[in-house]
Amino acid sequence: MKLSDSDRSSALAIQPDMTAGPSSSVGLDGMEPMNGHTKGNGFTTVANGTSSSAVVLAMGNGVQKHGKTVAKVNLPGTSLYEDSFVDREEFVRLVIQSLRDVGYIESAATLEAESGYAMEIPEVEQFRQYILDGMWAKAEAALTRLGVEDEDSLWDAKFLISQQKYLELLEAKKMTAALHVLRNELAPLGVDSDQLHTLSSLIMCSEPEDLRKRASWDGASGKSRQDLLDNLHHYIPSSVMIPQRRFSTLLHQARAYQRQNCVYHNAPSDTETFSLYSDHQCDESDFPRITTTILEVHGDEVWNMEWSHDGLYLASASKDKTAIIWRAGSSPGSGSSSQDWKPHLILRDHPYAVGCLAWSLDDSVLLTSAENYIKMWNTKTGVCVGSLDQHTETVTALAWLPGGSGFISGGLDRKIIHWETNGQLRESWGTVAIRVTDLAVTPDFTRLIAVGMDVEPVNPPRNSGQPGETTNSAAGGNGAPPAKNSNRMIVFDLSTKETESSIPLEGELTSVKVSQNSQYALINHAPDEIHLWDLLMNRLARRYTGQRQGRHVIRSCFGGIDGNFVVSGSEDGNVYVWHRDTGVLLEVLSGHGEGSVNSVAWNPRNPRMFASCSDDHTIRIWESPVPQMMVYSPIHQPDYPLTFNGKGKGKTRQRWDGDGVDFGSGSETARM
Repeated sequence: MKLSDSDRSSALAIQPDMTAGPSSSVGLDGMEPMNGHTKGNGFTTVANGTSSSAVVLAMGNGVQKHGKTVAKVNLPGTSLYEDSFVDREEFVRLVIQSLRDVGYIESAATLEAESGYAMEIPEVEQFRQYILDGMWAKAEAALTRLGVEDEDSLWDAKFLISQQKYLELLEAKKMTAALHVLRNELAPLGVDSDQLHTLSSLIMCSEPEDLRKRASWDGASGKSRQDLLDNLHHYIPSSVMIPQRRFSTLLHQARAYQRQNCVYHNAPSDTETFSLYSDHQCDESDFPRITTTILEVHGDEVWNMEWSHDGLYLASASKDKTAIIWRAGSSPGSGSSSQDWKPHLILRDHPYAVGCLAWSLDDSVLLTSAENYIKMWNTKTGVCVGSLDQHTETVTALAWLPGGSGFISGGLDRKIIHWETNGQLRESWGTVAIRVTDLAVTPDFTRLIAVGMDVEPVNPPRNSGQPGETTNSAAGGNGAPPAKNSNRMIVFDLSTKETESSIPLEGELTSVKVSQNSQYALINHAPDEIHLWDLLMNRLARRYTGQRQGRHVIRSCFGGIDGNFVVSGSEDGNVYVWHRDTGVLLEVLSGHGEGSVNSVAWNPRNPRMFASCSDDHTIRIWESPVPQMMVYSPIHQPDYPLTFNGKGKGKTRQRWDGDGVDFGSGSETARM
């Protein structure tokens, strides 16, 4: 919107005694702002009026230049540049808004005068002040003058204003006036009956604190009026009332776009890694593609892994009937070297092969599963503190819950069981619709995602000779899959245990992981696909292909600082890495020996480290290259209880006692 000549003359009136900054802010009609609020877009303490605001013109180092006016600059066309799609007036108005937001009041007023564009018409500033000062009748009357013409939008905006008015009257214990607003202003607006009933029930609140808590509202003296303005922005045309901090919003969107298009993005979000002067691009060479350590203590296939929440320990599960807790000597992100790694505890007391692992939220307890048994281990001492056998078939998934509410297990017996933190049975969900092959709890602890088979397998699993020890793929091993079944993903409401959705899927489903923002579920889907499900939209968002999965259980994961990588093992012995949002295959990492790479796990505290485990009995630690990183060091265990670290010269031995507690230390690890 352009300034009139009279407005421009007023804007350039010289006031030598006036200084820039918050002290120059004034309220409507020259009065001081009310209720502790000052005019401002974004609710800053600086003035945010129209072109009629008084200004001071400064020259050089803050020196005022008296008796001068700024001439309006007339430019051809309406675009910012000759070949630009950006409208000049919109751009200038946003610059004026940004200058005022950060406190450059004089510069903003000078730009208004020079360009001839006013940031806002006077009615917008008046409306904003009406809301901040609680002048509800005037605010409602101003809505139509601000372009709110659609009847539904007008009613919605009036409802928001009346609701704020009603709550403030209740807070002030003006019950009669509040009841009048409820009956004569809110009810006639056609409010949903449940919502109206909720509002009317607030009259029973005896104290303001109770009202604010029940209404999830912070009161007239809090930010509620500012929040109301934010909501009203949705109904007022943005060309009339510019959304707050609009330029900042556009810059955040630009950064998000650049990061999404940086397929190797793995850097923290701070000013050191983001500049307006150049496009963001992470260095491809910083991706963790180098094997820095090979852990070779397990005596058979390694099927599963999980990092502790602090990123200092890695637990592994093997067909050799043991679980090992590995310790890295350096903290995550400190550039730990290969010599730092060693077994912290070897947990041997399993009757069958170990399939699942789960760390408690404080990392004090590790759960392991072997067929239908669940064991609880003290992670400091290696002592088994519980053995649970409520499942009648193989336990395929374990997940902890927050706030001391225990953990959940799922199995091929179609049972989902909730356990107390001490291992006592809390409740069973009963028989669910699928033979659970994996489950995951969303990080916001609102949903449980389970995947599995509808029917029993037609072909019996191969047996290795031990009672109950199978290599069936659903059991966590790497044997022959069942015959073709009907498979599905089920989304449960965690609090009510009700089914939110049940989605039939083709192919065998062997694992599920959920992104940190609780939006996406990552499902390994045989044959040869990984699916990304959008849990909010309830649809398939992307497929990742290239890896091989036909007969074995493969467990993938999210990785990177924002979970923007998808990482998976493969039956061809490689590790595959895709960009989550584009599906581009970024890396195929070789190094493991013959057999499947069964599981991958990304360090939760070090975005440049992940681990993979394989049928070749080893675990590999992958890290970003560091200066002079030329070789890795393996950690061996030919047989228990003596362990040889390194190959060739410089061999040393470590010894573990019968409980699996490492009491040998100080070994040197030979380099290859």
